[in-house]
Amino acid sequence: MHWLTDPFTADFFLRALLGGALVAVICGVVGTWVVIRGMAFLGEAIGHGMLPGVALATIAGAPAVVGGALSAIVMSALIGALQRRGRLSYDTSIGMLFVAMLSLGVIIVSHSRSFATDATAMLFGDILAMRDGDLTGLLIAAVVTVLIAAALHRSFVAAAFDSRIAATLGLRPHAAQVALVGLVTLAVVSSYQAVGSLLVVGLLLAPAVAAAPWTARIPHRMIVACAFGTAAVGLGLLCSWYAGTAAGASIAAIAIALAVLSNAAARMAARLRRPAASTPRGPAPLPVSASPSGKQQ
Repeated sequence: MHWLTDPFTADFFLRALLGGALVAVICGVVGTWVVIRGMAFLGEAIGHGMLPGVALATIAGAPAVVGGALSAIVMSALIGALQRRGRLSYDTSIGMLFVAMLSLGVIIVSHSRSFATDATAMLFGDILAMRDGDLTGLLIAAVVTVLIAAALHRSFVAAAFDSRIAATLGLRPHAAQVALVGLVTLAVVSSYQAVGSLLVVGLLLAPAVAAAPWTARIPHRMIVACAFGTAAVGLGLLCSWYAGTAAGASIAAIAIALAVLSNAAARMAARLRRPAASTPRGPAPLPVSASPSGKQQ
């Protein structure tokens, strides 16, 4: 039975498991709001918007994650600026910047012959190469994410359902939107090494979707989403270990599978809980008439 415990004796596997769990916490908290607010396209756009920064940082010999973070921040700021001008819709602004940043990144990459390995890691992740410094950065990102989400919870809720009421209550919905975009940026950048920019949307969306049928309150959904994300990380790493598949892609695929299974189980449970009164019964008995004297006929 040693083959069952072999993965947990490898230091790189344990670091990957711990780092992936921290990523699951970040994506579980932020992804809940991404699903509620319908911001999936934003997460994907920021992920691709990291490419120019990663390319420039690699050419300059700087840490790729620093360049990617700066590029993602620029992308978020430009999205906010275009939205404030009011001439373009939110999704149109994101779409145009998404194509612009991706094109710029491809142009930079096309002029660098030594970029192939870094581009692959950036797009698909390299969670098995986690180092102690990476774990420290993820821990800080997770703490910051939880603190901001807790401090601005009321503002996020009010802005999600009625921005006018939020403004009337002094909850500053525009500031809440900026903070939420910042959290999405932080989640994408911090998840960069684990699953890459192409697959991070899977961890942002799938655990939150899997948690939705089982919870009625947003904080509870976040907790359950973190649990689903952590399970996806563990199962994905084990699948990668035994089947020899790419770790990041395995994690994302398991996360999607858990979302599908969770929603299917929720529908089945709803059918089983359906009250018996909803099932068809036999014909109702005929009314009993009474004679003028009050006796039943």
